[in-house]
Amino acid sequence: MRLTVINMKSKSARIIILLGIFVLLSCQSQKKVINVQQLTAESRNEFIGLQNANPLLSWKIGNTKKNNTHQIAYQVLVSSSEKALNSGDVDLWNSGKVVSDSSTNVKFKGKGLESYKDVYWKVKIWTNHGDSATSPVNHWKMAILNDQDWKASWIGLDTFSRQDAPQQVQTRLAARYFRKEVLVEKEIKKAVASISGLGLYELYINGGKIGNDVLSPTPVDYRHEVPFNTYDVTNSLRRGKNGLGVILGNGRFFKMRDFGGKPNPLTQIAQVNYGYPKLILQIRIEYTDGSMDHIASDQSWKVTDKGPIKANNEYDGEEYDARNEINGWANSGFDDHNWTDAHVVSSPGGRLFAQTNENIKIKQLLNPKTIYRTPKGTYILDMGQNMVGWLKIQVKGTSGDTISMKFSERLKSRDTLYTDNLRDARANDIYIIKGTGKETWAPRFTYHGFQYVEISGLNYQPSISDFEGQVVYDDIATIGQFHTSDSTINKIYKNSYWSIRGNYRGIPTDCPQRDERVAWLGDRLMSSYGESFVFDNSRIYSKWMADTKSAQKANGSIPDIVPAFWVTGNDNVTYPSAFIIIPEMLRKQFGDNKTYTTYYPYMKKWMLYMWSTYSQGDLVLKDTYGDWCVAPEEGTDAIWTNDPKRTTDGGLLAASYYYYCLTLMENFAELQGFQEDVQTFVNLKARVLKAFNIKFYNEEKGFYGNNTTTANLLPLTFGLVPVDKREIVFQKIIERTKEYNNHISSGIMGMMW
Repeated sequence: MRLTVINMKSKSARIIILLGIFVLLSCQSQKKVINVQQLTAESRNEFIGLQNANPLLSWKIGNTKKNNTHQIAYQVLVSSSEKALNSGDVDLWNSGKVVSDSSTNVKFKGKGLESYKDVYWKVKIWTNHGDSATSPVNHWKMAILNDQDWKASWIGLDTFSRQDAPQQVQTRLAARYFRKEVLVEKEIKKAVASISGLGLYELYINGGKIGNDVLSPTPVDYRHEVPFNTYDVTNSLRRGKNGLGVILGNGRFFKMRDFGGKPNPLTQIAQVNYGYPKLILQIRIEYTDGSMDHIASDQSWKVTDKGPIKANNEYDGEEYDARNEINGWANSGFDDHNWTDAHVVSSPGGRLFAQTNENIKIKQLLNPKTIYRTPKGTYILDMGQNMVGWLKIQVKGTSGDTISMKFSERLKSRDTLYTDNLRDARANDIYIIKGTGKETWAPRFTYHGFQYVEISGLNYQPSISDFEGQVVYDDIATIGQFHTSDSTINKIYKNSYWSIRGNYRGIPTDCPQRDERVAWLGDRLMSSYGESFVFDNSRIYSKWMADTKSAQKANGSIPDIVPAFWVTGNDNVTYPSAFIIIPEMLRKQFGDNKTYTTYYPYMKKWMLYMWSTYSQGDLVLKDTYGDWCVAPEEGTDAIWTNDPKRTTDGGLLAASYYYYCLTLMENFAELQGFQEDVQTFVNLKARVLKAFNIKFYNEEKGFYGNNTTTANLLPLTFGLVPVDKREIVFQKIIERTKEYNNHISSGIMGMMW
């Protein structure tokens, strides 16, 4: 570059320089009027472990400097190496320039993708203003794609030791520790681990934990499908001797309650037991000389249940005896001659599939607000916020001292936890001190919903800094915020935010604290929409719909809880209608056309099953739970109303929801060009509409059913009210709301609308 010296004392020279800088900056800003960003494959960015051989690709336009900018064409370039892609060697797929505004769920149509393959891709777009831009290179790695590529066996320890109590109502089972030493004789180029540890696992290589997720893998009904996770372990393995280790916790695999094969006497619902914890692990090594090797779980592995985790149960907590810690167990050179040979065990029954929804991670750390001593010598810790996760502690004492931590959401009195809402969940973590000075610990295979912790067993005044709350939930991004000038509304939003994310646990659970923690389909019918404005919940809900399809019976029936950890066996309309309503949410909120098209035949099967089995006079009236949890009257101890005037007819609920599902199914059929199905749903809607108004509408008084808020709200929302009656019915809703002092007077079936 040539530099010219100018006398800065000259006013005209200064002006010329300033103008030059302005023009230069303007030109530079015009060079990039758009960019392409947020590339995802199957809604995941830079994902390791993709199993779909024809993944759906998406991207977004960013940095738009011109109004009304939109894409008019795109070109997807996919290669097996980043170097090849950047040099123009596109060996997997070149879509060519495609005239389209589509930037979501563009199907990969290139060469076949094999197990473990690395894939690099980028996108070029053109806009309506004549601009173009190319994205940075993005990457994904394929998982194991088929059963033939699995070399590993399922292994476990199908027995129990003296400290276990698997037949006790509140079951106890120690964690299983597995290990193997392997010799790697060549230089490693790449190494990939594929693992499923049921119910929960942690993988270690050479003493280091692999991944920063917790409580993995995602929960499913293991009789149908079994998730595995994929990790790049290239930097964890080394040439020479290596130690491999896995810890297995119970999770939802080993039963948390045993009632001798009978239903829970409190809920009258049976619980599923899948057996003792088990593991499958395969590590594929690619060497620099081009050769391959596999390390696989088999009978050569060693196992013990005599480690420090003496018991783990998601309801009751984790018991950890630090005196039993096994130093170096996941390193090479460890003496495991006292360990047992691992058992080669049967498969859980389900098909192995690569998990694509987010695993759980520690998402936030909370410092306690206060700690104080009670008259009985325990300490009460207040986290200042109801949270989901666990307490990390730093304690000291004599070997054998037992530190107990009991968790609750409220206090009964200043010195007593309120635990009635936990029912028979103990929510109690126990740490037994080894006596080596300051000891730090946090549980691995349990979690709690709590604000308060009662700590006993300390013979000294602890510091508040000895404790840390670790907030855990699915690694889902927060994508929206809400704030008003009203502090009450802001508080409601904050409470909702914490409650929603605290129940993201691979499934959207109903509660994180008591002896339940299952995913009731009816709880998220419409709330899934509201959540989607704050959280990117697309993957947890698309996964949940896959769970629902797996749970469907041969006749078309769908249970109320999915996965069916509790066996309800009820047929009703409202709860299983989530299988129709949530795919519509995913379509509208995320542009997800895959979910409803994939499960459309099963959705249709359920609709026709319910019609053929339960329709009476052109209405499906089958209901089980009613408008669940209508707020109770003031001055009562009830958790929902017993007032018949505020209780909506279950038949009206069922018929309303069935009509709404017919409307959605008609649209799904129309979108796919299934005209015969469209006509089927149109005809059924006409019949239901007529029969519904004959049965439930009070022409004289202008309301539906017994004039509850929900009885009028659902027909109005779902399009069942004749046009000339809509204002009348709307006024009835207002009147009823005023009668209850402008308070909510509906349960979950009405409130969410």
